[in-house]
Amino acid sequence: MTFPGGTSVSRLSVYSGSPCADGLEGGTPHLHTASTEAYVVIGGHGTLQTLDVNGLRETELSAGTTVWFTPGTIHRAVNRRGLEVVVVMSNAGLPEAGDAVMTFPPEIVADPERYRQAATLPPSPPSGGPLPSGGPLPTGGLPASSTPPEGLAPGAAGALRDIEEAVRRRRELAVEGFLRLADAAADGDLAPLHRFYDHAITLVRPKAAAWRTIWEGTVAEETRRTAGILDALERGDGAHLRRSALMESPPHDRWGMCGNLRAHDVAHPIVHTPEPS
Repeated sequence: MTFPGGTSVSRLSVYSGSPCADGLEGGTPHLHTASTEAYVVIGGHGTLQTLDVNGLRETELSAGTTVWFTPGTIHRAVNRRGLEVVVVMSNAGLPEAGDAVMTFPPEIVADPERYRQAATLPPSPPSGGPLPSGGPLPTGGLPASSTPPEGLAPGAAGALRDIEEAVRRRRELAVEGFLRLADAAADGDLAPLHRFYDHAITLVRPKAAAWRTIWEGTVAEETRRTAGILDALERGDGAHLRRSALMESPPHDRWGMCGNLRAHDVAHPIVHTPEPS
């Protein structure tokens, strides 16, 4: 059984410590082609920059703020002071399967191979993660000059520096493209944004059939499950209550587009109270 509503959840510490070309600290601008994303802010302060056919908008973020945005909304999290967010994504499995497209400059987004090279990060350190214990990623996200934390496995420090540099490089590329799109929109020219949308669809189109399979087994299955429960309730049938279960998904750390993520694999939870045979 998937996470409630066929969604996914993760905790995001928005990147800080290394300003972009425009002097702002934060994440990598991107959009989602199929999924809606929600931010539930639990600490710190920042802003959310969004760009769509209505232009550029800035929304203040502080503890208690809850915002969400639909497919096609280019978004960039800006960290002013320790911004911490719980991210809820619709269509669990699709964002992880490449639903997002970053706002690289048009010459990169228009070329699938160049886009793939710019978007792909190096392999994780030998331990399988930034820290051998599976602990959190280095505090501060992307420092201007990184000192590897203590306790890394042999060879992991260099791999960590490689990943940090690749994360920084792809963020800078995406910010460059984002600023070009935002400047054009501010001048009343939405043609670059429309071209970016077209390129984004070209990039993800080959994945759509596989995404449908994922969606059928998560969101659609959850909807059918609820429909069946409602039918049973109308009949006075409570058999499903006797098949109740408790599930858990421990966090795992990874480099996200907007910051350091503590994500949860909601598709493969630990079942503490399995359904009776």
